Amino acid sequence: MFSSVVPLARLNPFHAPHLQLLQDGVRKRPDPAEPPSPRRSLAAAAIAEEEYSCAYGSGRFFLLCGLGGIISCGTTHTALVPLDLVKCRIQVDPQKYKSIFNGFSVTVKEDGVRGLAKGWAPTFFGYSMQGLCKFGFYEVFKVLYGNLLGEENSYLWRTSLYLAASASAEFFADIALAPMEAAKVRIQTQPGYANTLRQAAPKMFAEEGVWAFYKGVVPLWMRQIPYTMMKFACFERTVEALYKYVVPKPRSECSKPEQLVVTFTAGYIAGVFCAIVSHPADSVVSVLNKEKGSSASQVLVRLGFKGVWKGLFARIIMIGTLTALQWFIYDSVKVYFRLPRPPPPEMPESLKKKLALTE
Repeated sequence: MFSSVVPLARLNPFHAPHLQLLQDGVRKRPDPAEPPSPRRSLAAAAIAEEEYSCAYGSGRFFLLCGLGGIISCGTTHTALVPLDLVKCRIQVDPQKYKSIFNGFSVTVKEDGVRGLAKGWAPTFFGYSMQGLCKFGFYEVFKVLYGNLLGEENSYLWRTSLYLAASASAEFFADIALAPMEAAKVRIQTQPGYANTLRQAAPKMFAEEGVWAFYKGVVPLWMRQIPYTMMKFACFERTVEALYKYVVPKPRSECSKPEQLVVTFTAGYIAGVFCAIVSHPADSVVSVLNKEKGSSASQVLVRLGFKGVWKGLFARIIMIGTLTALQWFIYDSVKVYFRLPRPPPPEMPESLKKKLALTE
């Protein structure tokens, strides 16, 4: 599959076949009939000396992107387990856990400081697998859909392309996440049910069979697909806007640390919107995985409009920080492995001519 994507990737406007990746470090094969460019900045000349470790769209590229997703999602979600635990408890028992600070206080009083780490194992394994699929498949679908649209339409409809590619990737990512998410919620929200993944998984299987691990996959899609669509589309367009309106110099002249600061900033902005869009479904998932025999529609009706927004403030803090760190780590992995990192797409020359933007 990956080998068939490589030639398509080279035609993709997000791969920037004309001018963009020349500025970002990819060497172009010399054409004997083409005269050398008379003008070239020192910055561009320095960047051109950089060698990428693999071709954009190659199997190695997609696999390393998947590895970046494992590292970024697995570590960040695990680091925020205490906040996630309190957020889930506010959602399923708002009478007992009235706020973030009250939730932390009650949890520490009842379970000690170690109680804040409940659910770390399913969180780590579940979100590592989700990160593999989310980021790895996003890069795959972005290339495939981009080539279905063609160069000009990919630029004109780039936001729709980001939305479609991220939604497709998240569909598969949630199937990988669902079993561990179900176990995590049981551990965190049902005192006395189980303290570890080794205790929770066999107990859940004995009670409800395989269905126990996948009954929350539909509301998980409801939560995660809008979240991921916002996460990727908002991030991509925010990066584009920051380089265009905020950063005082072209991306090709920015150092790697400067580029990573832009990545972190865009990630945090995207994270705030992600939390708001996906929070109602997150509340349904938390309650559904705690209870036996309930359906998503029954939980939604019982919670009501006000109930589905419980714990939003905690989730904005968690998801904003989480998304910013994930994009920062993911981009850092790309830098470490010297993967191609195309800049925001520019209008193709053919489209400029059609719109009479060039002579």
